Amino acid sequence: MKITDYISTQEFMALQQRSNVKALWMLTLNWAMIIATFVVMHRYPNPATIVLGAFLLAGRIHGLGVIMHECGHNIFFKQTWLNKFAGQWLAAGPAFDDLESYAAQHRKHHQMAGTHEDPDLGNYQAYPISKTSFRRKIIRDLTGQTGLKLMAFKLMGLKGLFSTDADQRKAAVPFAKLWLSQLIIIGVLHVTLAAWLYLVWLGGMMTFHMLAVRLRQVAEHASAPDHFSKDPRDNTRTTQTNWLTRLWIGPNHVNYHLEHHIAAGVPAYNLKAFHELMVERGAYQETRIFKGYGEVIRHAVPA
Repeated sequence: MKITDYISTQEFMALQQRSNVKALWMLTLNWAMIIATFVVMHRYPNPATIVLGAFLLAGRIHGLGVIMHECGHNIFFKQTWLNKFAGQWLAAGPAFDDLESYAAQHRKHHQMAGTHEDPDLGNYQAYPISKTSFRRKIIRDLTGQTGLKLMAFKLMGLKGLFSTDADQRKAAVPFAKLWLSQLIIIGVLHVTLAAWLYLVWLGGMMTFHMLAVRLRQVAEHASAPDHFSKDPRDNTRTTQTNWLTRLWIGPNHVNYHLEHHIAAGVPAYNLKAFHELMVERGAYQETRIFKGYGEVIRHAVPA
């Protein structure tokens, strides 16, 4: 599709404008929610606050992953150095990832979307699937089985640090950076509140977060009209959200995934305006916009 068939060049340029104020607000809001959750759990430690805290922290880890994504595209802050610094140490590392490694892989997804070479194809190509199969996936996520495999992989990545082979040491650096971030979080919690709170952070990551990522991936591409069309309207989806799903599955405007694939240079904080403009101009007359994640999951996992 050609964007300028629907919006002017000037409108498109305005949508691509990066704003340090908007970026800082989004980043600050995510960390403020994380800090508030830790404080409440520390002050009122009981099973209810811990489970709720794990859920909220999982959503914020997801939110930090979205910010990492934005910084990986170099579109969050105006300055490249700020995207690299904040993207690594305030987003990717705390979200158990590495900015540079993620960005390299994600660029391939954008380049190859709509083809058999899309590296993310395995996350959604099998859909639609049966309810029984999907239920098994949910159980694996919520019981920590999926998260345990991921953590094992990220821990094993450290083994090359002490290798005599330079390439193996280099390959281990991304894993070292993400675990350094986790050690910093443990240290800060130990000094300010209590180190045991980190277990809730880790538990939320390995359970609620894994399911949130799965549901978001399904919503973004699964059971799309045509996985191998080069038109993003055929292979990618935008899903409407409410306050609860923004807390967990669709934080920081990540639900506007179709708009992101149409124009990856538009920052997350401008995607809603981009979506509304495209709707107003008739770009989605033949495109289904799902009214919530429940609707899109029922589409991808039919009875």
